[in-house]
Amino acid sequence: MLSDSQGRLQDRRPLSIIDIGSNSIRLVVYEGLARSPTMLFNEKMLAGLGRGIVSTGKLDPEAVTRSMEEFRRFRALSDQAGAEHMYVLATAAAREAVNGPDFIHRAEDVLKTEIRVISGRQEAYFSALGVISGFHPADGIAGDLGGGSLELVDVAGEAIGDGITLPLGGLRLQDMAKNSLAQAAKIARDELGKAKLLKGGQGRPFYAVGGTWRNLARLHMEMTNYPLGVMHHYEISAESAANFLKQVAKAEIEKVKGIEGVSKNRRSLLPYGAVVLQEIMAAMQPSKIIVSALGVREGFLYSLLDEAEQKADPLISASEELARLRSRSVAHAHELVDWTAKTFAAFGIEETEDEARYRHAAALLADIGWRAHPEYRGKQSLNIIAHASFFGVDHPGRAFLAMANAYRHDGIFNEAIAPEIKALAPPRYLERARVLAAMMRVVYLLTASMPGIMPRLKWEQRANGVLALVLPASLADLYGERPAGRLAQLAKITNRRLVLAVEGGPSMTVK
Repeated sequence: MLSDSQGRLQDRRPLSIIDIGSNSIRLVVYEGLARSPTMLFNEKMLAGLGRGIVSTGKLDPEAVTRSMEEFRRFRALSDQAGAEHMYVLATAAAREAVNGPDFIHRAEDVLKTEIRVISGRQEAYFSALGVISGFHPADGIAGDLGGGSLELVDVAGEAIGDGITLPLGGLRLQDMAKNSLAQAAKIARDELGKAKLLKGGQGRPFYAVGGTWRNLARLHMEMTNYPLGVMHHYEISAESAANFLKQVAKAEIEKVKGIEGVSKNRRSLLPYGAVVLQEIMAAMQPSKIIVSALGVREGFLYSLLDEAEQKADPLISASEELARLRSRSVAHAHELVDWTAKTFAAFGIEETEDEARYRHAAALLADIGWRAHPEYRGKQSLNIIAHASFFGVDHPGRAFLAMANAYRHDGIFNEAIAPEIKALAPPRYLERARVLAAMMRVVYLLTASMPGIMPRLKWEQRANGVLALVLPASLADLYGERPAGRLAQLAKITNRRLVLAVEGGPSMTVK
């Protein structure tokens, strides 16, 4: 039964995915099938099914028992959350173990649904789709490191190369190397030497997928005092990555800053993940490491979308959803998208593709903080946007979105706003965030945050380089000192002569 909460999108039907990996098993219930999927519920257990598989050829017996108990819980949780469909994917350990078929049969009885045991090539394909779904666009080599295997695939826009799978998952590598990191490095070097596709990644990004690498990135954030704790699209330069990985690969993991934030069950595998990434960098020579929070599960969801939905912009889709859930009027938000585009054109402000996307998203998000106390709307909006589950946007782009909204509420000349977020944005983004916010501050005083006004406003070029914002005569009562004062701020920040005018009536030069 769909919740009656207005915090939910009422046209969505929940679905769940269970991902059975070599190290972890995870249940994720999603609000619905969408271009930018939102999690309703997320739970993981570190079962360790693949522990010892190299020496025994079998799934760990204790892990099998624990998994069956967890599957019962996962089925119940999925039903409780109202998931109308359950998809279950099993990867390296289940497909390679001698007792894998028996495990799958027992699990299907408990879960009451079919389990898809995907091949290494399919795993690489879905991982690539996950990366494609999360970046705008992706262009590099995607690597998904699990407990049993490493999948590598070349991704360029929507094009996916032939993926390969290598036996370099953390648990397997630890087992093969008999707990020797030096031996693990040799094994990884030998295996990655066969991965010819890495040569095609030289000078391009490497997209790191999987829990081990995400935890390494989290430690890197701690080490560098990075101000934004958002994992997706976190970038590490090749030089910084090399120095950091060298430290982690010494196996002195307990001494690394921030290690207390990583579960103890995961810590022992981090040096092996570091060793594999070191060898990938040596073989590929990437321009940088980019962390992807999306992988096989999200790639599988993406594969269920129709072509039109796949082509939708994930950032715009997510911003649209927030506007529907939190703004006073989603119609007003859409009008603001169109009005700011026309206003940028009238001011002769050119935009790159990403800048236009970010302006579009910022306009959709401009009113999501309205329920907060007026003094805190800027802070609340900034925090929501900076930490939102957005895809298709890098961290400087997030900073632009957050700062545009903060300036819109707290003033375009307020230099004290969120210096840690401001530091992530290049000067051009900060300048545009101020300009966009100044435009919003003008128009919100004319619309009272309701639709129907903006489409009736127009910009007119007048003599001596004056640009007029013209209200139709039927809206003459909206003319006044407050919007003129806001227009003066816009004039100051853009260094233009602006006029607020009524068609066939008075005008007020603000500069």
